[in-house]
Amino acid sequence: MVNSTSIQARATARFVRGSASKVRRVLGQIRGRSYRDALIMLEFMPYRSTHMVTKVLRSAVANAEHNLGLDPAALTITHATADMGPSMRRYRPRAQGRAYQIKKQTCHISIAVAPQDT
Repeated sequence: MVNSTSIQARATARFVRGSASKVRRVLGQIRGRSYRDALIMLEFMPYRSTHMVTKVLRSAVANAEHNLGLDPAALTITHATADMGPSMRRYRPRAQGRAYQIKKQTCHISIAVAPQDT
């Protein structure tokens, strides 16, 4: 593992439509893997949230390459979290003039990458 004092590049996507728990099951499988392995895994996972996770991962690697001058082939995912965002409230009509609330959840995805220890 990479210690906390090493160089890290981060990327965050905020207010992403989808629940945090469904994004966490994807992030749990790519955490600690190399960038190349994570991209291959994300391509073949059957979940809807992999599209946004892939975009955030590519952004974090682009930040590492452009801002820190790191080689993308040598990067590892060190930090990957999904936190709850605000819920959008929508209402559906029900019988006898009632309305039921539907919560459309959002989440904040955060990914950090750092060079591998050799």
